[in-house]
Amino acid sequence: MVDRIADPWGPRTPYGAGQEWPVRVDTFLDGDLRESDVDSWAQSASVLHSNGDAVDIAVRDGRIVGVRGRAVDRVNRGRLDPKDLYGWQANNSPDRLTRPLVREGGRLVETDWDTAMGRIVARSNELLAGPGGWGHFGFYTTGQLFLEEYYTLGVIGKAGLGTPHMDGNTRLCTATAASALKATFGADGQPGSYTDVDHCDAIALWGHNVAETQTVLWMRMLDRRRGPNPPAMLAVDPRSTAVTREADVHLPIRNGTNVALMNGLLREIIRNGWYDEEYVAAHTLGFDELSRRVDGYPPERVADICDVPAADVRRAAELLGSSRRLLSTVLQGFYQSNQATAAACQVNNLHLLRGMIGRPGAGIYQMNGQPTAQNTRETGADGDLPGLRNWDNPEHIEELARLWNVEPEVIPHWAPPTHAMQIFRYAEQGSIKLLWISATNPAVSLPDLARIRRILRRPELFVVVQDLFLTETAELADVVLPGATWGEKTGTFTNVDRTVHLSEKAVDPPGEARADLDIFLDYARRMDFRDRDGGPLIPWTTPEEAFEAWKECSRGRPCDYTGLTYDRLRGGSGIQWPCTEARPDGTERLSDHAPRPLPRSAAPRPGQPRRRVPAGRQRARGGARRLPPLPAAGGALRRARRAVAAVRGALRRGGAGRAGPAALGAVPGHPQRRHRPPARSPGPLPDGRRVRHLLDRGGAGRVRRPGPGPARGRQALRGRDLDTAQVAAYADEAGGTAGAGGGGVTAPAGRRRRCRPGSPVSAGCRP
Repeated sequence: MVDRIADPWGPRTPYGAGQEWPVRVDTFLDGDLRESDVDSWAQSASVLHSNGDAVDIAVRDGRIVGVRGRAVDRVNRGRLDPKDLYGWQANNSPDRLTRPLVREGGRLVETDWDTAMGRIVARSNELLAGPGGWGHFGFYTTGQLFLEEYYTLGVIGKAGLGTPHMDGNTRLCTATAASALKATFGADGQPGSYTDVDHCDAIALWGHNVAETQTVLWMRMLDRRRGPNPPAMLAVDPRSTAVTREADVHLPIRNGTNVALMNGLLREIIRNGWYDEEYVAAHTLGFDELSRRVDGYPPERVADICDVPAADVRRAAELLGSSRRLLSTVLQGFYQSNQATAAACQVNNLHLLRGMIGRPGAGIYQMNGQPTAQNTRETGADGDLPGLRNWDNPEHIEELARLWNVEPEVIPHWAPPTHAMQIFRYAEQGSIKLLWISATNPAVSLPDLARIRRILRRPELFVVVQDLFLTETAELADVVLPGATWGEKTGTFTNVDRTVHLSEKAVDPPGEARADLDIFLDYARRMDFRDRDGGPLIPWTTPEEAFEAWKECSRGRPCDYTGLTYDRLRGGSGIQWPCTEARPDGTERLSDHAPRPLPRSAAPRPGQPRRRVPAGRQRARGGARRLPPLPAAGGALRRARRAVAAVRGALRRGGAGRAGPAALGAVPGHPQRRHRPPARSPGPLPDGRRVRHLLDRGGAGRVRRPGPGPARGRQALRGRDLDTAQVAAYADEAGGTAGAGGGGVTAPAGRRRRCRPGSPVSAGCRP
């Protein structure tokens, strides 16, 4: 095999539009082993990135000795990237944790499972017996466990203990993906499919170095580019990368100017009539406001803000406006930047304007980073409730209460879920007294490391770490639990385009290490969590039983798994959710109102006059007109409050799956280049209205105002569901502060916020 470090993408297999991606099986075996030397192969998929490449794990003498791509799978068609090919070697590392550790006399010493779990349970019961017991528990998890493990953890936290203090390290990388999808479409979950690469005629990569982050997806793009009728390519990235060198148009914009660029591109799309008027009228809301907002960003102003030639901005807009099947991908260049959610929503807006959604070749990937980040969000292991339910929707709380057979008051819904940085802040303040960290290393990965390490060293904080190695975080723990990893346990997980894969156990974990599911189940059993009839809260004991329980939780939700079984996932390809009795083969694209094909050429030919503005559309005339001043603080804050009310009303119903108009949210321009007097600088402006993407414009799609209640408009809001500008504007009005890391807005002094009885004052509630 060729050196796949030197050549990470391997040989090309060109193909044309509408054709199936050819098979190319990549294999790597240890030393001089051949496939005939392998004792057995176990089906799995990669857990080192979010692409979900399907693999077979090679086993010889009870050890993993290599991998082989699965030719039958829809995601990779047999191809593997360098992480897939070589990452399994870490399983055999000699420094793996093999026995539990507990802290004795200031140092960690080996012990048995009964002692380690006994200490955790004893501390848990001690905290539960005291005032505000549920508020003393925090869980900080990962994007690398299996679905069955996340769901079990979610039930433990939300129904067993009743704590809202749960989040994952996915907060640090791709929380913007979920926020943007909710803001535009009303629910999480990618609308597109990886097979859109096979049909598109243009690919736009927005801050996404796909050649290095999702290498197999880049192979697919390269194979299309080397085949007949290759798609055009636009790359937005300040750096020179393999992607930008391949692209037909590269916009190396100044860092932090993504929104200004998107405003300018959307202005060109609208002004040149390159949008689908019928689709916009039938399936979206907010077009006039969006048009008004972006009209102030002609190419020359964008060039000044973004430090790219105005001619290149026009070229990029024409590429986007002339395509008949546009595919966009978004990742860290937009997510880890200024106004991240606003910029990601503008990519969604581009596709809604052009009607480029819900049909082959026309799609969006709001990418994930970690392999199972999608499952963290789906199952309730982070701030969301399981099944993509909404904490502020009473009907959703009742659904979960019936499903788990618990009282609704047990499930945390009296305040927004606690984001990752707030969890550590509560631990610093002393209200969180037990922090359980699974498969992540915050002593290295979180911001302000010196502070995080001081928090983890606090003698009042009982720290549990569940991991494969003695990490920097594990060295600060009171109890360390050795976990099993990929290839050593069975479970399922879901990739970026909603493809669910089964990963079979290939070998035993080293020493006494246990599967994460077994650890959580052991804790639940020792804690004796019960439902309201006295039965066990968590009755399942195996991964497959946990999966069946999760299926019932997902029934009727956007991420419906009810048509999937372990047997269906064995032997063939992964399957995309939603998968139901009505759609037993899964759902390739999330849209039931795909627009008609656009005219053969949506862009004007040389010398052809530009289209007139369609009847009924309002647009300011004259490209050289003076730009109006931005509104003063009072108007901006009033619009922020209206936007917040619209979001809360829409999200109260929990985004029941794209059932009405999508939000064409108008977004602010680049804050450092606002053309207005300094005296009129109230801070970030609201990002416009965010309303759900619904098919039915009837009752299910109506936006309800929040009901009456004490200081309802001042309660804490969930920052992950709002654009940062909205949160900041609302916080400024309310007299509160915007939480870090996508968190909520704290209630101003003198106002009361809904609290669960017994909640600790230091955890953000007033008694």
